[in-house]
Amino acid sequence: MCGLSGEIRFDGTLADTTAVGRMVDQLVPRGPDGQGMWSAGRVAFGHRRLSVIDLSAAGGQPMVDNELGLTAVFNGCIYDYQELRAELEGHGYRFFSHSDTEVILKGYHHWGTDVVDHLHGMFVFAIHERDTGRVVLARDRLGIKPLYLSETPGRLRFASTLPALLRAGDVDTSIDPVALHHYLTWHAVVPAPRTLLNGVRKLPPATVRVIEADGTSREHRYWAPVYERRAEHATWSARDWEDAIEEALRVAVRRRLVADIPVGVLLSGGLDSSLIVGLLAQEGQQGLATYSIGFESVGGREGDEFAYSDVIAERFSTNHHRIRVGSDELAGALGHAIGAMAEPMVSHDVVAFDLLSERVSESIRVVQSGQGADEVFAGYHWYPPLAGVPRAEAVDRYAAAFFDRTHAGLLRVVSDRYGLDEDVSRAFVAAHMEAPGAETAVDAALRLDSEVMLVDDPVKRVDNMSMAWGLEARVPFLDHDLVELAAACPPELKLADGGKGVLKAIGRRIIPPEVIDRPKGYFPVPAITHLEGKVLDLVRDALSSDAARERALFRPEYVQSLLADPNGDLTPLRGNKLWQLGLLELWLQNHGV
Repeated sequence: MCGLSGEIRFDGTLADTTAVGRMVDQLVPRGPDGQGMWSAGRVAFGHRRLSVIDLSAAGGQPMVDNELGLTAVFNGCIYDYQELRAELEGHGYRFFSHSDTEVILKGYHHWGTDVVDHLHGMFVFAIHERDTGRVVLARDRLGIKPLYLSETPGRLRFASTLPALLRAGDVDTSIDPVALHHYLTWHAVVPAPRTLLNGVRKLPPATVRVIEADGTSREHRYWAPVYERRAEHATWSARDWEDAIEEALRVAVRRRLVADIPVGVLLSGGLDSSLIVGLLAQEGQQGLATYSIGFESVGGREGDEFAYSDVIAERFSTNHHRIRVGSDELAGALGHAIGAMAEPMVSHDVVAFDLLSERVSESIRVVQSGQGADEVFAGYHWYPPLAGVPRAEAVDRYAAAFFDRTHAGLLRVVSDRYGLDEDVSRAFVAAHMEAPGAETAVDAALRLDSEVMLVDDPVKRVDNMSMAWGLEARVPFLDHDLVELAAACPPELKLADGGKGVLKAIGRRIIPPEVIDRPKGYFPVPAITHLEGKVLDLVRDALSSDAARERALFRPEYVQSLLADPNGDLTPLRGNKLWQLGLLELWLQNHGV
């Protein structure tokens, strides 16, 4: 797990290694164990390393294979790298390291861009071909690892975070009105390739982009699960589905133990992370390190779920760590969390993951986490109302449950210069849900959330906050074999038992029932859900600042109405609308936009 960056020139000049060096400096937290730079005329790569596999210098990056004429930078982890290495050795390849990076290099030489089809894992990589000048960029199937792009005439830069591109300079930082519409409508989700800044885009998940020496490029999507029933499953019973998914989840958890250092678990006390702990225990893991975080209660809302995580820790005899955070400490940590965001994220648990990652990184470098289960196995409340709904009505049902505001409501928030005639967020959702490959409205919503919302909210949140402390977080529920199987599973099995029915049935075989039958909860961070004290002061100061007035994103009268009643206006997901605006302005100011 690491941070990478690079520049490619198409105007006859040399790559700006100084700019690449500035990006590398910005990425230090993602890779505290070492750094490297490489350049060859018009191309330069930079890298920061977090050593997890092959801790020796031989695993350092950028990795150059002079025999093959290839150079690579890579961020992520390839869980089947040992099997692929053995296969490639059978084809005559000789290895000089024990790293998964070198497996990607050799695999690319052997399979070309089809190497991505062989990789089980989370990854972004860039490969340069010495003899053709071609550069290939690729991102994993579920977008677990990020890649941001800044293109100007004659130049392409890329980096693991948006702030790294800002550090390099010469970026158009004007606000993209379409992205702003998404941010304020879709719970801060801005689908790829857009970001809030006109000058920065992101490579979509499951995408390979090939950039030729003359600057021409092409990209293709290499993976798209089908959310339809398959003939080979026609005779399967509910128990057959449970058995198949349990085995796929076991394999996913087992794969994510690959490391040359210990692997722990972020244990929230919910079904998903508890299942991971139970499966690891059954795999023979002894003294597994587990970590839970809790906050002070604010505004009558509880701030921890230790009662549930303690049950799991006791049942499986884990080496459990309870982490308690006071409200003042939470307010103090907001600055770091916002600085670590590659894009602004309003979810209340962002700062929780930041603080949790800080404490966990003091004792361990790799953890497994339960993100993705709700999107893959239908755990959210907006899925059941879609069951049996005609496809023509599905978008309205989805938007009513999940969107933070209507198009008309948004026009009352943003200033005239950012108002759009078209409801672009609804149009995006409609186009996605109406595309072929999803059998029912529930299938379409699960596909949308897994391919878009998951990538640009929960997954991005975990990557940004964990990597800000040099902590690698692995997500077994996003194993692509498991996701493909879940996509084919009949929606009624996933919707059963109040949601995630098939997972709950598996859980009853492995973990205590009180963790399964508890009320559905979301990570509690009361001080951000209910704004008061120092957090409210931060928001008020940001929105009242000269920078905010000059930027003029929002209508002043709307901002003042929210400040007059900070906790009076909530989204359908119970998010605080004032926090939404304040967080965006805080992020822009933090990153000097």
